Amino acid sequence: MAQAVRKRGGGIASILNSDHQAHPVENRLVAVTAVLGLIAFVTCFFSGLHLLSSWAGLVGIVTGLWGQMISATTEERFVLVIGTGAAAVGFFLGMWNGGLF
Repeated sequence: MAQAVRKRGGGIASILNSDHQAHPVENRLVAVTAVLGLIAFVTCFFSGLHLLSSWAGLVGIVTGLWGQMISATTEERFVLVIGTGAAAVGFFLGMWNGGLF
């Protein structure tokens, strides 16, 4: 039963690529969206960091929506939705605290 044992490589790419094909562009967009969403979400609670929060949120929203358009697997879409939502919350609260400029 050699076919029953699949060798999976380590790393996050093996989790996101459930169809066992490489998706380097999509995986980079997932990573960028997740990082920017985390930055925007964390910094939106500090009113002095409204510039960082709003710009990271805006770029995170754009990369997340672009990633949704070209994503290939459900796992990529799942992380993109979470990251885009966090970026949107950070963007809107950053805009509330002072905006982009």
